[in-house]
Formats: sequence, structure tokens, C-alpha cells
Amino acid sequence: MNEQSPVVELSLHIAVMSLMAVGGGVVLLGPQVGHYVVEGKQWLNNEQFSAAYAIAQAAPGPNLLFVSLVGWLIGGWAGAIFTTLAVLGPSTLLTLGAMRLQACHAGGRLTQALGDAFAPISIGFLAATAWLFTRISNVSWHADVLTVLAALILLRTKINPVLLIAAGALAGTLGLI
Repeated sequence: MNEQSPVVELSLHIAVMSLMAVGGGVVLLGPQVGHYVVEGKQWLNNEQFSAAYAIAQAAPGPNLLFVSLVGWLIGGWAGAIFTTLAVLGPSTLLTLGAMRLQACHAGGRLTQALGDAFAPISIGFLAATAWLFTRISNVSWHADVLTVLAALILLRTKINPVLLIAAGALAGTLGLI
């Protein structure tokens, strides 16, 4: 039996997922890639995946490229290169095709219906990503309370999210969570 390499297998999985990355790749690919490489294939553990995601999000550049770091952890430079091409190639071609179609049929009923459908889909994917990373990173009920409090503050005020991140880091450093 001929087994595929982890790099090829992950790249094919990401290529398919990138075609469904509606509303931003991170909101769909974050949970999907995390589930695939941690629970499905056990190539990484939760801490490795969360750290890779956090490092990629803190680095300058497109948020979607966290898959490059995951690919690198699994397959070195070849993993990084192939997963990057897998996440960018198919979705770029699909976007270019959709833009051309939309330009030809601007204002049509189908174009309007698709535009209206994408907003709730994007919100659902964003909520799924938030739930996944909350489940992975919250290790106690204190962390759950802090997460809910931070979400409420973000929804009710115009405070800069960086300040909440700093507060969370301080709470962790002081051993409160």
C-alpha cells in the first residue's frame, strides 16, 4: 500500500478547504486545519498548533499564512512551501473567476443573493474559530470567565483589543488564570 507523505496529504486537504474559505481564510481554515493536524492525524498537539497560530497571527503579513508555519512544523521547508501554495492557489483562481462573473452580471438576482448569503456564513465561521481557540487555550474556569468578560467589553465599548490582550497576558503572568 502506497501512503502519501504528510506534506502532500496536508496540502491537498488545505487546497480543498481554501476553496470554501468564505469570509476570510482564517475563520474556516483555523478550525479545520487544527482539527485535521491535531485530532485527525496527530501530527501536532494542541499546544503546538495554538503556538503556531499565535506566532503567525503576531507576525506581519496575511493572517492566512499560519498554514505555512503548520506546514513547516510538519514537513520543514517543503511543508511550508506546499501548504502556502495550496492555500493561496485554488482560492485565488476561484476569486478571479468570481470577479469576472460578477463583472459580467453585476446587479443580478443571483449576485445579490450570494452577497446576502455570505455575511451569516462568515459570522458562523468566525464564531467557530473563536470557540475552537477558546476550547484549546482555556485551561480553567478562571480563563473562561476572563474570555467572556473580554468579549463583553469588546462588544460594549470601543476599547482597543490590544489592551485586553495585554490584560490577559498580565493575568497569566500573575498566575490568575
